[in-house]
Amino acid sequence: MNFRTGEHDEPEINLIPFIDILLVVLIFLMLTTTYSKFTELKVNLPVADAQAPKQNTREIVVAVGSDGRYSINRQVLEGAGVEVLTRVLSEASQDNRDTVIVISADAAATHQSVINVMDAARRAGLVQITFATQQTGAPARGKS
Repeated sequence: MNFRTGEHDEPEINLIPFIDILLVVLIFLMLTTTYSKFTELKVNLPVADAQAPKQNTREIVVAVGSDGRYSINRQVLEGAGVEVLTRVLSEASQDNRDTVIVISADAAATHQSVINVMDAARRAGLVQITFATQQTGAPARGKS
């Protein structure tokens, strides 16, 4: 009889093929992933034929989205009412009454959303208000 008390071979897992497969999957995911650039609001401006606007040194751009959201100088305000708009416009103008408010409203934005911006500007003491438009036939800004 042959009784061996000798060596037992331990089972071994070879990790090299597993690592190779993971690297291939990682490279595949890196190459197929699309990176999108998000803007603060997608705005489709109304069309008008007018002269190019004068360059003002002190402007506050208020974007009004089609869903009623507001963006002041590219800072999105979530769920903003007239009081919040008034406070943010006052802070942005730094009590400079010569500041021009540029309302850049989406063509599909509600009339009330634009009126809210105008009311907030009046409450903040800012009386110079203008509206941003795009030239006829020009592509819309804010679209990718």
